[in-house]
Amino acid sequence: MKRKFIVFFILFIIMLCSYNKNALDDDINKVLTSENIKEENKTIEEEKEPIMVAVNYQNDTKKLDLEEYVFGVVSCEMPASFEMEALKAMAVVSRTFALYKLQSNENYVLSSTTSDQCYSSIDKLKSRWKDKYDTNYEKIKKAVAETKGKYISYNDKAIYAAYFSISNGYTENSEDVFVKKLPYLKSVNSSWDKNYSYKESDKEYTVSEFLNRLGINDDKIENIKIEKCSHGRVDTIYVNNHKYKGTKFRTLLSLKSTDFEIKNINGKVIIHTKGYGHGVGMSQYGANGMALEGYKYNEIINHYYTDVKIMNK
Repeated sequence: MKRKFIVFFILFIIMLCSYNKNALDDDINKVLTSENIKEENKTIEEEKEPIMVAVNYQNDTKKLDLEEYVFGVVSCEMPASFEMEALKAMAVVSRTFALYKLQSNENYVLSSTTSDQCYSSIDKLKSRWKDKYDTNYEKIKKAVAETKGKYISYNDKAIYAAYFSISNGYTENSEDVFVKKLPYLKSVNSSWDKNYSYKESDKEYTVSEFLNRLGINDDKIENIKIEKCSHGRVDTIYVNNHKYKGTKFRTLLSLKSTDFEIKNINGKVIIHTKGYGHGVGMSQYGANGMALEGYKYNEIINHYYTDVKIMNK
């Protein structure tokens, strides 16, 4: 009886060991399978085709990886001295702008000027930054890398990510500047811009120069009437009863913004402007002011663009 018990006990131990070994093998197989799936997914991600963009730069069309292009835009459009979170916001915005252009025309050639977005090559940056090149390069490279593939969407499409330098304390509704109403480009407070004195400036013209630029064939200024929108920018201006949209007037007179006052003194027309740019979308100086207060890039974006989402490409 004792011998039978011993034999039974030994058989039980052998079966238990066999079961544990099989269970261990199953666990190992599960881990290996999981790791293989992760590795396969990683490989697929690594093999994903980079998005290429065409850029007209110095009268030559260049094909660039989207992220390389974004680096060149951020470097050109925003001071490298700005806060990291502002630079990250700029990276997402400039990437979005390019994707917006490509989603309606995949063969679109981006201008390297402000008609689309300013872009700088590495050679130009070396010339401009000189001994600060390495520091600035690494800083902007980090901002682009840490937001890689991120863009702003509305209704699952890249938005028209308008931006400008600095406001008079408020941004503008798109329909007041671009005519077309876009639900994500609404006027918002940008009080941070006031810390930079609005980038105020004066332009001076002779009376004949002023009238010629407006296409008016008069010898003198009879009258000027200005109608402003609620945030201080000129909506409509009448000169000698000729009517101009504020944005058109700004272009004809090469003014920095549509927030301006005009004085006609001793045969001189002096135009004083506040702010720099069209005033729609993200204020770059406002973004930097927010970053200085601790706001993250996604918070900056969600402040300047209404009801949007930040997506990954």
